[in-house]
Amino acid sequence: MPDISAIRSTVTADGQLRVELIDEPRAELGSDDLLVEVEAAPINPSDLGMLLAGADPASLDNVDGVLVGHLSEVAVSLNRGRLDQPMPCGNEGAGMVVAAGPGDAAQALLGKRITGVSGSMYATHTIVSPMMCMEVPAEVTAEQAASSFVNPLTALGMTETMRDEGHTALVHTAAASNLGQMLVKICIDDGIDLVNIVRRPEQVDILRALGADHVVDSSAESFHDDLTAALAATGATIAFDATGGGTYADSILRCMEAALSTGAAFSRYGSDTHKQVYIYGGLQRSATTLERTYGMSWGVGGWLLTPFLGRIGPERMMGLRQRVADEITTTFASHYAEHISLADMLDPDVARAYAAQATGEKRLVVPTR
Repeated sequence: MPDISAIRSTVTADGQLRVELIDEPRAELGSDDLLVEVEAAPINPSDLGMLLAGADPASLDNVDGVLVGHLSEVAVSLNRGRLDQPMPCGNEGAGMVVAAGPGDAAQALLGKRITGVSGSMYATHTIVSPMMCMEVPAEVTAEQAASSFVNPLTALGMTETMRDEGHTALVHTAAASNLGQMLVKICIDDGIDLVNIVRRPEQVDILRALGADHVVDSSAESFHDDLTAALAATGATIAFDATGGGTYADSILRCMEAALSTGAAFSRYGSDTHKQVYIYGGLQRSATTLERTYGMSWGVGGWLLTPFLGRIGPERMMGLRQRVADEITTTFASHYAEHISLADMLDPDVARAYAAQATGEKRLVVPTR
C-alpha cells in the first residue's frame, strides 16, 4: 500500500500557522478499522478551527509550498495544547473502503462506499471506525454523500435535544447555512415550529423559498420586535447559536422573556419558564455578552455533536443515521461552490475563500483531483 498524502496543520510557539501536504506511511489497521480512499470531503466551519487555528486570513501566504499565517497572542493561547504538533484535518467525508481489519463489522464494509467521520479526511486515505460511518446507497455519489454526517446529525441532534429537554419549538442562528437549510426541511417534515435568524435580507428569501414560516433578519432595525413576535407565535424556548460571540444569545433570551411576559403578572424574577441557548459554533470570535435582563430562569451552554451522540446511545444514533441514509439526496443534500484539490488548499486565495464561510460558498475537497 502506498504512503498517504495528507494535510497537516501546525501552530508554532512563536505564533505561526503552517499548513502543508505531506506523505506519511499508512498505519496498521486494527481489528475493526477501515482504510478508506477518500473521494470527497467538505470544508465545514467546524473544520476551520483545526485547519487554520484562528489565523488572520489576511496574513495567509504560500512560502515554499506551505500555507503560512499569523496568529494573535490570544489565538496562540487557545491552541496551546497543540503547539508544534502537525495535526490532521477534515472531520467528515466519503470514499471507498479499500482495506479492512479482520473484525466482522469492518469486513462487512470492505469494497463499499461509506460516509463518516475520521478527523483526517483531507488526505488520499484515512482510517475510519465502523461505528463512525455508514454505508452509502449504490446510487449515491461520493459528492452527494460527503456532507452526510456532521451537518445532518447536528441538525437532527438539535430537534432531539429540544424534545429531550421538554421544549416544543426552537430558534437557530446563521440559519441560511447548509446546516440551517437542512434544519428547515427537518422541522417542516416533523411539524416543529422553527424561528430562523439570518443576517441579510437575501437570506430571508432563501429560507422562504424552502417553506420556512418564521425568518428574522438581524440586520433590520425591527429585529428585536420581529424576533419577539416570532417567539410569541411559536413558543420557542430553546435556541442553537452558531455565532457564539457578541450579543446573539443575549438578544434571544431577552426576546424570549418579552414573549413569555406579555400579559403575565409582574415578577421581579421574570418568567419561571426556562429559556435555553446552546452555542455550537464560533462564527463570531468576540466575547459572548450577557446583560441578564431576562429574569432568573435561563441558561447558556455549549453543545457539540459527539457528546450528544454518546449521550443518546447506539440505538437512537443508528435511527438518526438511518434517516440520513434514507434522505441523503433530499433533506440532507449539500451543494458546493467549488471543488478543490489537497494542493489547492494551500493557495492563500483559495484559503481566504473557504475561511470566509459565506452562505452558498461551501468548498468540497477532492483528494484525487
